[in-house]
Amino acid sequence: MSEYYWDNKVDYLSNTRGLYYNDDYLEFLVGTVWKINAPVNVIDFGYGYGYLGLKLLPLLPEGSSYTGLDRGEELIRTAREVFRTLPYSARFIAGDLEELQVERKYDIAVCHAFLLHMTEPKKMLRKMIDSVVDEGRVICFEPHWITGMAGYHLEGADSSRIIPLDILQKLYEKDGARTGKDGNIGIKLPIYMSQLGLRNVQCRVSDKVNFLDQTMEQPDKEDLFRSIQADGFAAKPGNQEQFVRSLEKRGLTPEEARRQYEAEVLLSGLFNMDSYLAYAPAMKISFGTVRR
Repeated sequence: MSEYYWDNKVDYLSNTRGLYYNDDYLEFLVGTVWKINAPVNVIDFGYGYGYLGLKLLPLLPEGSSYTGLDRGEELIRTAREVFRTLPYSARFIAGDLEELQVERKYDIAVCHAFLLHMTEPKKMLRKMIDSVVDEGRVICFEPHWITGMAGYHLEGADSSRIIPLDILQKLYEKDGARTGKDGNIGIKLPIYMSQLGLRNVQCRVSDKVNFLDQTMEQPDKEDLFRSIQADGFAAKPGNQEQFVRSLEKRGLTPEEARRQYEAEVLLSGLFNMDSYLAYAPAMKISFGTVRR
């Protein structure tokens, strides 16, 4: 088994990405918002198995190319296999992105759910900017976890009991302060982009809402249910003592940790294949233009 964490998460990545975007909204961004009407050379930082390439290349003008950077050998193997029969120009480079030197030759630098895992996200954002030519663009698809957690509605359950937002927000803030890794970075990126010199900075929100509907076709319902589960929703919290101790180490009080445990136990018992659930991840899409 690979020592690189994400090499062992290919199934998770492939099972959850579809929760976040509608294809027509991505098409709207490419054609109407970004107005990409000539071939572009795209570099994807932390590409996973090439998800953004698979979504964007069919929408980009013919002749566009895609380069993926990531550390995992298994990720590269999977990406090469996925792209092997597709009619796109794509290549994949393995290396530590914090050390890798990237040539300034790309029209667009993108990332998806990548900067939230960086201990120094602004430093990595600077590297993305430095890889792009003048008048090129940097585009970051990143989450704002607390918005995502507020975006669930499980029919028959009080949201305040199953998803205590006050505790989760404190937990995210404590984790960010302790590790540098910020699950709420999506809403902060417009500020970071402007501070690092990007111009015409904007931020959009994905319009995808996932609806687990009891009248939908059974195969579609099963696929959506599995994806939501794979994304971590309603997972069983395990042993109470270990769970509480873990959250205390992350900065919660014993009372807050117990309350979070009780909420997760309740949620895991309520959510099943026969539930009605609406879920809006509200992924943030921030972008700006490079001008030196």
